[in-house]
Amino acid sequence: MKDGRNYRLPIEAEWEYACRAGTDMPFAFGKCLSADQANYDGTYPFSGCSKGKYRRSTVSAASFTPNAWGLYDMQGNVWEWCQDWYGDYPSGAVTDPIGSNSGSRRVSRGGGWYGHAGLCRSANRNENSPVYRSSDFGFRLVLPAGQQ
Repeated sequence: MKDGRNYRLPIEAEWEYACRAGTDMPFAFGKCLSADQANYDGTYPFSGCSKGKYRRSTVSAASFTPNAWGLYDMQGNVWEWCQDWYGDYPSGAVTDPIGSNSGSRRVSRGGGWYGHAGLCRSANRNENSPVYRSSDFGFRLVLPAGQQ
């Protein structure tokens, strides 16, 4: 980027923390995620939740209400790449975990327009080859503290 700051992909723990926005529910908006809150295949809702619209493509950023911290589209629309290589979580409680430094598949989070609501859960994670490309994949950049 031209502004000279060092942006990067979020690590998986940062991504989930930002997505949850202080909540401990399946979604940043509560127990259910409606197709009025995120872009996903609303014909396949999360368990016990209502069906909704299926838009069949990405939508413009900020088309839905942001989470409690003002972050848009953390759930649905496009899967977001994370910096971490995919691997098993460590056993036991870990504060601010950092993923493996090597691997063959990267973590992606958030779910996309092409998937069901369960894939959009705050805790859901996926793995893909770093060369994978799809219309329901994208990224979000992080500007580390002190570089604002």
